[in-house]
Amino acid sequence: MHPMLNIAIKAARRAGDIMLRYSDRLDRINIESKGPADFVSEVDRMAEGEIIHILQSSYPGHAILAEESGKQGDDEYQWIIDPLDGTTNYLHGFPHYSVSIALMHKGILDQGVIYDPVRDELFTASRGNGANLNNRRLRVSNVNRMQNALIGTGFPFKAIHRVDEWVNVFRAVLPRTSGIRRAGSAALDLAHVAAGRFDGFWEMDLSIWDIAAGCLLVQEAGGLIADFDGEQGHLQSGNLVAANPNIFPQLMDIVEASQT
Repeated sequence: MHPMLNIAIKAARRAGDIMLRYSDRLDRINIESKGPADFVSEVDRMAEGEIIHILQSSYPGHAILAEESGKQGDDEYQWIIDPLDGTTNYLHGFPHYSVSIALMHKGILDQGVIYDPVRDELFTASRGNGANLNNRRLRVSNVNRMQNALIGTGFPFKAIHRVDEWVNVFRAVLPRTSGIRRAGSAALDLAHVAAGRFDGFWEMDLSIWDIAAGCLLVQEAGGLIADFDGEQGHLQSGNLVAANPNIFPQLMDIVEASQT
């Protein structure tokens, strides 16, 4: 296993331990609002601080881009961190949230970890070396017809002005599938595409820390990803479609048609 991936795993597990430690005392956690339906808690900050401490202890020269503390440093290696993806779920005791850590090298995703502390599921990926779940090799599903596909999505709660656009896509996708799910952690949703639990996924206006590790997981598990124009600008725009190779063009066609 790549040594940098090993350090990221250590950091992700430590952050997950913090989440679990405080999950039975949510009424005593300090919470702040960053915007409509967008919260940050002291658990987010503690988890992020622990992750950064572990990464910087091993790689002090690497740059950091983290959800709560922003950008630190400038280096060809950059860690991209979402310490608690699914904060609203966590604060309500809904057991679906994750830690997401990715490493970029010269602007290219190189390592990725998503950790689900509730289920103790560790998703990992290294560029060119595949993706794993708890040391078991991952592959995307082989479902080939939209009518048999289970699709994940997320609401554009940070960009409520785009809700009509999202509804247009939802309206077009729903009758063509076997179901749509919205669970509230884009990082985990992408990990579940990589694991074949979802056959596809789409969402808009995500941040790079929400999706960086998940995108590498999907690609290393044999899936495809693009932005809403079918290009590779999803990390910049936050608009993405991800799916197995059979479902991807079908889902992409629906999303693209719904934009016009």
